[in-house]
Amino acid sequence: MEFKNPQILWGLSIVPLVYYYLRWGLFSRTLRTGIYRFFPGGKTFRTRLLVFSRVLLALSLGAFVFSLARPQKGYIEEKLITEGIDIMLAVDISSSMKAEDFKPNRLGAARNVAKDFIEGRKNDKIGLVVFSRKAITHSPLTIDYSMLYGFIDGIETGMIQDGTAIGNAIIEGTKRLNQGKEKSKVLILLTDGINNSGEVDPITAAYATKAFGIRVYTIGVGSTQNAPFPVEDPVLGKRYVYVPVQIDEAVLRRIAEITAGRYFRATDTEKLVEIYREIDALEKSKIEIQQYRRVKEWFVYPLAFGLILLFAYVVIEKIVLKVLP
Repeated sequence: MEFKNPQILWGLSIVPLVYYYLRWGLFSRTLRTGIYRFFPGGKTFRTRLLVFSRVLLALSLGAFVFSLARPQKGYIEEKLITEGIDIMLAVDISSSMKAEDFKPNRLGAARNVAKDFIEGRKNDKIGLVVFSRKAITHSPLTIDYSMLYGFIDGIETGMIQDGTAIGNAIIEGTKRLNQGKEKSKVLILLTDGINNSGEVDPITAAYATKAFGIRVYTIGVGSTQNAPFPVEDPVLGKRYVYVPVQIDEAVLRRIAEITAGRYFRATDTEKLVEIYREIDALEKSKIEIQQYRRVKEWFVYPLAFGLILLFAYVVIEKIVLKVLP
């Protein structure tokens, strides 16, 4: 319970003073039996009854003060309004993603970290584009994350002819994002190479994406040194060769700048995890809380109680007993 006018409660402090004032004046008055003469003739009982009437008067005053303070009982209803984000993940599946400078390899790390990222989202539609020589939509925007996990687990190198078509991946992701209904749209593009395929230049694609208000976060994956790459030898079996890491960071950085996104460089699995966490923090869904307060007035109860006490006081003072100065 709370009060509309809590400052009035200070008035309760005068109730004891009023009571003691009324009681102090009792014994300077003459008592006379009223119309109901069934009381014992002794002075003690009638004096006590008169003291009781003063208690009733003081309590009625307290009840009126309590009523004026406007006691209220209520509760708050909350309505959540959520605005999600449409997110497309564009993942490079060219053969170079088999390099094992990440654990278990670049593509495996990209799969695992992407699933962790998705698990942290609650109100967003997320889709998946994969690309090498060309780009295809592997999963449209969806809130069925369990289905999306299955699509991510199913991506492998060799699904598409080898190459790296970064521009095509941006355009494919943009096309799918434009089908979404959310105001905020994001493309997260992960690659370990240099654009060498496709019909669309990456910078041209970035400007087209910017026109639709889509932010692009670009991630370059690859160690700072030569990376171990598995090779199947028909005679010796599986062996490793070391290949140079080639990432066109200038282009990836420029794509991010054009679209008001950011460029990140992941040199190992731990760094890739940190990057996705940072993107997750940057792209939070909008949640608004609207509160509705419903209140019931309770002042009528102490008011009625005070009136009853006042009526009892009047009956005792003016009918049962008559007090003369």
